[in-house]
Amino acid sequence: MRSKAILVVVMVVCVMVLANVASATTVRGIDMDFVTIGNAGNAADITGHGAVGYEYRIGKYEITNGQWDAFVSAAGAPTGYPSTAYDQSAFFTGSQQPTTGVSWYEAAQFCNYLTSGDKSQGAYQLGADGSIAIDRSTAEMVYGTIYVIPTEDEWYKAAYYTGSGYSMFANGTDTVPNADNGWNYYGGSYSIPWDVGTGTMEQNSTFDMMGNVWERNETSIPGAQPGRRGGGYNSYDLEVALSALGGSTASPHIEQMDEGFRVASVPEPATLLLLGLGAVMLRKNR
Repeated sequence: MRSKAILVVVMVVCVMVLANVASATTVRGIDMDFVTIGNAGNAADITGHGAVGYEYRIGKYEITNGQWDAFVSAAGAPTGYPSTAYDQSAFFTGSQQPTTGVSWYEAAQFCNYLTSGDKSQGAYQLGADGSIAIDRSTAEMVYGTIYVIPTEDEWYKAAYYTGSGYSMFANGTDTVPNADNGWNYYGGSYSIPWDVGTGTMEQNSTFDMMGNVWERNETSIPGAQPGRRGGGYNSYDLEVALSALGGSTASPHIEQMDEGFRVASVPEPATLLLLGLGAVMLRKNR
């Protein structure tokens, strides 16, 4: 019994140490950079947002044109309902620009491809009639690690959680930085998105969770449309704060010039490895 208890303690400590560690990996031939978000089971803030009961990873950067093009080359262009969707090119060129003109449906197919190698298989089932079904649990059982559009809480925690509470802005303070001082929003010298990673690293090792492009999230807001967060290059300073819900601009098939996304991954792979190791060790100590 004592060896089991020691094993559990070691596993917990290892998982805590892994919090907020950046990692680079290649998924289905696409180079990705992730940041591990720890402190599983954190409390929500006073608005009710930000509580996440598990370790997860989130993209260090917004998905770029280069990553999107690699996906389309490997999996084919996204398809679906309605027939007028899925036909928009990125509004801003350059392989390191955040990809835009991507609908929620398209982002979901990108995540499915990372999960399974097939844009139609993963956490998202997208019907020919435009319906959306999200089943992370089943996808985890089938594929182990899955790639998803961040939920409202996952995105919110990665941006604003300080480790003991929440800051108003993703730089860990309650004071908005001046535009151009590491962030790209209205009032600065940029009038378009900049290449990902151009700005200043934020408190949880991410970039551009304030400004550059609005980022889609998985969670629906009132009206049953997926929401968005973070503001964009054309947003005012208050739109990059945690109090700015962002809302939804249109239906999930609409492709906007100032909207992109970043990817989350659950469970955090090192946590999955530790749990598997723990299961093996516990069986040996019975």
